[in-house]
Amino acid sequence: MASPVSSISSISSMSSSSSSEWYSSSSEEDVIMHNMIMNAAQVFMSAAEGSSQPLTRRAKYNRDQEAGHDKLVADYFADEPVYPAEIFRRRFRMSRRLFLRIAGDMAQSDPFFTLRNDARGQRGFSNLQKCTSAIRQLAYGYAPDALDEYIRMSERTARRCLYKFCQWVVKLYSKRYLRKPNVNDVQKLYQAHEQRHGFPGMLGSIDCMHWQWQNCPVAWQGQYTRGDQGHPTIILEAVASQDLWIWHAFFGLPGSLNDLNIIYQSQIFDDVVAGTGPDTSFTVSGVEYRRGYYLADGIYPTYSTIVKTVPHPTDDKRKKFAKFQEGARKDIERAFGVLQKKWHIISIPARSQTPRRLRHIMYACIILHNMIIEDEGRAICDYDENASTGNSVPVSEQEQDLNAFALRNEYTHHNLQADLVEHIWNNAENEPAHHMEDDD
Repeated sequence: MASPVSSISSISSMSSSSSSEWYSSSSEEDVIMHNMIMNAAQVFMSAAEGSSQPLTRRAKYNRDQEAGHDKLVADYFADEPVYPAEIFRRRFRMSRRLFLRIAGDMAQSDPFFTLRNDARGQRGFSNLQKCTSAIRQLAYGYAPDALDEYIRMSERTARRCLYKFCQWVVKLYSKRYLRKPNVNDVQKLYQAHEQRHGFPGMLGSIDCMHWQWQNCPVAWQGQYTRGDQGHPTIILEAVASQDLWIWHAFFGLPGSLNDLNIIYQSQIFDDVVAGTGPDTSFTVSGVEYRRGYYLADGIYPTYSTIVKTVPHPTDDKRKKFAKFQEGARKDIERAFGVLQKKWHIISIPARSQTPRRLRHIMYACIILHNMIIEDEGRAICDYDENASTGNSVPVSEQEQDLNAFALRNEYTHHNLQADLVEHIWNNAENEPAHHMEDDD
C-alpha cells in the first residue's frame, strides 16, 4: 500500500502536469480553489516527511455486543432473572417497571437508543445496554469504560450514552417532574406540612448545595472557587417538600457565590412578581397572608415568602419555634443527602468539561429522583395536567412593581414570624417529627 506522502506527491505531480490545460478552461474562483488545495497538500507533505511518528488508526476490538445483551437480559430482564426485584432496585435505583418505561420512551424519541448496525454492517448495542450504561454511571459514578467487560461498550460510546440519556430525560419529563406547584398541589402541601411539622402555609424548604468540578478550565477556576470550599464548584438551589420531592431546581452558577447571591438571580419568585402563580393564601393566628412561604436558614433575605429561625431565642416561645423551624427545614438537607446517595455521580467531583453537560446531568438526576418517589407511591401530590396553574397572562408593570415591593416587605416577614411563633406555641404540643428511614 502506498504511503500518504507518496499518494499526495502523485496527486500533486498530476495536477501540475495538467495545470496549463486546467487554467485555460476554468474560472477565476476555480483557480483560487486549486491553489488552496495545492498549498494544503504541500503543508501536509512537509509535516508528514518531518514527523517520525507513523500514522495509526484506532484499535478495533471484537467486543461481542450480542453476548453482552444476552447476559444483561438473563441477569435482570428475563421472565426468571438471576437477580430478583430488590437487587434490581438497589443497583438501578428504581423498579424494573420504571426502568423499562424510561427505556421505551428513549427508543421512541431517538433512534440512537434502538438496536442498529454500524457503518460496517455489524451489530450495535441494544436499548437495554445503552440505558443500563447511563444509569450505572449516574448511580455509581463509574468511569465510562468501567462496564466494558459486562456491557461490552467502549468508553466513547458509554460517555455518549450518558449525555444523550440525560438530555432526553430533561426533554421528556421536565414538564411533569420539575413543575411548580399548581392549585391542587399547594393545598396538599399545606395540609401535609401542617400535619407533619405544625407550619400552616409552608410550601417547602429552600437551600443550596455545591457540586465539585474537577475538570473546571483553569481560566474559570477563580470565579468557581470559594474560600470555604477550596476547589471549583457549581451551585444547585433547590426547594423540597416533606416527601423529599424537589419542586424547584436552579443549577449552574459559579461556586464563588453564596445563597444570598443565588436567590437574587433565581427564578423562584418570578411568578409571584408577574402575578402568574396560583393562589397560595393561608391563615395563621387569625391573620390572612397572600402567599405561602419557604423555610430557610439565616443567610436568606427577609422576604415575606421566607421564614427563618430566631437566631438567639430568649424565651420559651421562641426556643420552641426555633426547634420546630430547624427541624422542619431538615427536609431539604435530607433531600440533598438522598439525591447524592442515590446518584453517586453528583457526590464525586464532576469530570465533564462543559457546564451545559453538567446541567443536563444534574437536572436528569433530580427528575429521576422525583420519578422514583412517584413510582413508589411516596409523593404528596398527584400529577394533574388539567389543574389550574394560575393566571397565564402577567399583570401590568405597575402591579408587578407592587408585587415586588410586597415580596421584599420586611414588615410582613416579621409579622408572619411572630404569628407562627404564637401558632407553634399554642398548637404544637409534641416535638417535631421527622422521617428517619432510609429513603434510598
